[in-house]
This record gives sequence, C-alpha cells and structure tokens, in this order.
Amino acid sequence: MFWTSYLLAVLALILAWPVPVLLSRAQWPARSPFTAMVLWQAIALAGGLSMIGAMLVYGLEPVGDNLLAGLRSLAGMVFHNEPTTALGFWHLFALSAAALLTAHLVFTLLLTYYKIERQRRRHRELLALLASPSDDGPGTVVINHDSPVAYCLPGGARSVTVLSDGLMAALEPAELRAVLIHENAHLSQRHDLLLWAFAAWRQALPWFPTTRLAQTAVNSLIEMLADDVALRTESKGTLIKAIAIVASGSSQPTIGTHAFNTGGAVVEGSSVSATGGADSPRTTASRVSRLLSPQPPLTRGLRILVLAASILLLAVPTALLIVPGLLG
Repeated sequence: MFWTSYLLAVLALILAWPVPVLLSRAQWPARSPFTAMVLWQAIALAGGLSMIGAMLVYGLEPVGDNLLAGLRSLAGMVFHNEPTTALGFWHLFALSAAALLTAHLVFTLLLTYYKIERQRRRHRELLALLASPSDDGPGTVVINHDSPVAYCLPGGARSVTVLSDGLMAALEPAELRAVLIHENAHLSQRHDLLLWAFAAWRQALPWFPTTRLAQTAVNSLIEMLADDVALRTESKGTLIKAIAIVASGSSQPTIGTHAFNTGGAVVEGSSVSATGGADSPRTTASRVSRLLSPQPPLTRGLRILVLAASILLLAVPTALLIVPGLLG
C-alpha cells in the first residue's frame, strides 16, 4: 500500500506539471486535433484519479493490504463503530482530504452545469425577443446587429445557431456556408460537453497549471475540429476569409453586455466568434496559421501510439488501485 500511494503521488505530480506544459508547447496537436483532445482528457482523468487515489491509499494503509480491504475496514469503522485507533493523524488527514477533494470536484462539476443551463435559458429568452428566424435553415436565427457575429447555443433539440445582420451582409454565400457548417459541427460533436468539463476542472483547481493549459488547449482544438468539418465542402480561402471577417467584429458587444460561448459561460463586454465561443486573438491566429501553412496529419502509427498512451494513462492508476485488491 505504501508503494502504491507513492507511485500514484508521483504520477499525479507528473500529470499536474511537466506533461501538460510539454503538451501545450507541442506542435503536433494541430496536425491531429482529435487525437490531442483524447490525450488531454486522459491526462485530466488520470491526474485526478491519481491524486485522490494516492491520498486514499495512504490513509487506508494501516487497516488493509490493498484498497478494497482498506475500504472494508473503513466501512466497518463508520457503520459498525469499530475502533479507529489503527489510523494515525496523517492517515485520517489523507482520508479527509481525499473525501473533500472528491466532493469538491463533483460539486463544482454540478454547479458549473447549473450555471451554464441558467445562462443558456436566459440567453434563449433574449433571443426570443431579439432574434428572427433565418432563411438559412431550421435552428438558425438572426439578430439585428451591425457587427459580424455568429455563434451556437447548445441545447439538444433546442440548439440554435445565431447570426447577425452584419455578418450576413459581409459574407459571400460560400463563406456563410462555411460558418454555418462550423457552428453545426460544434453542435453535432457536442463540444459544449468538453468545454463544460474542462471549465469545471479549472474552477475546481485553479491553482493547477494543468487546468489552465488544458482549457486553453481544448478551446483551440475544438475550433480546429470544426474547421476541419467545414473544409470538407468549402475551400481554405473561403474559411480563412470568414474567420477574418468574424474576428474583425470581436471587439464589439453583442446582445446587451453579454455573449455566451459554446459552454454557456458569460463573456463580459465581448462578442463571440464564428466558432461558437469567445475566440481569443491567439486562437484565431493559430487557426489561420494552420490553414495558411498546413502540416501533414499525423501518420496512422503515431495516432495509434498517442491513443495507446492515453489508454495507458488511465490504466496505470486504475490498475494500481484495483488489481492488488482483486489478486488479494
């Protein structure tokens, strides 16, 4: 149990600092956004599991040879008033920290979801007053605004893509199609769920560099994924021009003083981009650079290698926690 907690703690530290820093500086994610997205999710899940698992295993070390045995002993102490003298101060501290961190993560996830849903509901109420149906298809509405604005508001069957008069006047038909395809990709691929999870993770652990780097990377990767969908039918030149036109209106406020990104978070005093989120200048520059100077996609072998590494990241802490108990 001691070595298991030690190994989990080391893994948690590695995934909290050097790994996300190195990945955020790498160039290859732009060549395979989906593969990079999977790896970021594996880092987040494995890091959290290792962190909580290390504290849990250390705390249970005096009362069990493995996690399952330790949990059975702990359950006996809690539900059957068995003596807790075997647990020292630091073991109780570790168990309390593991329980509090788990509760904190779950509570933050649920609270973030509640806030997002409340913001989306208010936004739909505004759109019902200020927007009118578009001729560009069902689920698309137009707001009366001179600045070029386009974004999507997820909600299952109630999902909607919002365009401004200024955008429709500035874009050619092909460019408008590229924007709509991009927004529909955000909705169909449920990018809002990814943004929700990583936003909640950052809210829960804002002091961890992993959370900031992961959220920034994920925001950029979902834009690349949506761009790739648009490129299946539209040219690079068309998409680049559409991105540039929408970015030109990024300093103008939209509905009132609020704009909502794909995840439903409020962005004060800024507009949203054609990507469905509050697209930062850095993300826009990365997207345009990727389109202007395209790199070959990762080879199939490299993609398989990264996906295998992602699976291994999740398998290692899981095995350290569960396998000794099953073998015992």
